[in-house]
Amino acid sequence: MDLIVNFAPTGMIPTKAMTPHVPLTVAEIVEDVHRAVEIGITMVHLHARDEQTGEPTYRREVYGRIIEGIRRISRELVICVSLSGRTFPGFAERAAPLGLDGDLKPDMGSLTLSSVNFNRETSVSTPSMIQALAAEMQRRGVLAELEAFDTGMINTAKYLESKGLLEPPHYFNLLLGNLACAQADLLHAGIMVRDLPPGSLWSMAGIGDAQLGVNAMAIAAGGGVRVGLEDNIWLDRGRSRLARNEDLVRRVHALAGANERQIMAPAELRRRLGLEAGDGKYGRRFGSAHGAG
Repeated sequence: MDLIVNFAPTGMIPTKAMTPHVPLTVAEIVEDVHRAVEIGITMVHLHARDEQTGEPTYRREVYGRIIEGIRRISRELVICVSLSGRTFPGFAERAAPLGLDGDLKPDMGSLTLSSVNFNRETSVSTPSMIQALAAEMQRRGVLAELEAFDTGMINTAKYLESKGLLEPPHYFNLLLGNLACAQADLLHAGIMVRDLPPGSLWSMAGIGDAQLGVNAMAIAAGGGVRVGLEDNIWLDRGRSRLARNEDLVRRVHALAGANERQIMAPAELRRRLGLEAGDGKYGRRFGSAHGAG
């Protein structure tokens, strides 16, 4: 299968003080996505920032401006918006970007399948919140981008499917190397891939210094990758050179070439996941028992 490249340019943590290369404004994020599209990516995982403070924001209008800019560049690129609980605990805040419609409607929304302890803070996702976000995405015809930091989160996805809150085909981001979760090694990665629901598409992300090794492992194993400054701001393990997003995407292309793998076109990912073609209709084609379509 061709290689899914999931581009994560911003995240919630990097600041200009940490690296001048992180895109924070709408214009900066759109420009980094533009460069990545020209190099070759399949989808983008978006976080929005406040234009004045640079802090994370859930505001629908900011996400809308980012999506509008990206869709001027590429009508096919699969767009996922973050519904993270790391900064915003309330349902209304987390679900706000799902209210976008028409040309601004996202194709996907991130769904972290449990609470996560990071090295300095916690991202809280209660069972009731996870189910509420899954139901809201289903109602609006937005596909869940399933974020799993360990095998227990994959079990949660199977439980949500049994409850009718998720429908295949599924797309998972397997995030390895976080302090309190699955580590960035072959055994952890293999067990997580083994436990995925049949037919699932998946990408792997490595946190911090683990990004290069995990990207290489995923490419060699036939999976996809998540790559970008959200997960890692350095180009080398010695932390002597700050990376640009385009540096990280180009490195993935070099790894893909060495493994004789082609980058999956956004249109192909749309076909595999049952997403609308990028012709002004966005979200899922498939209906559901809850009326999504």
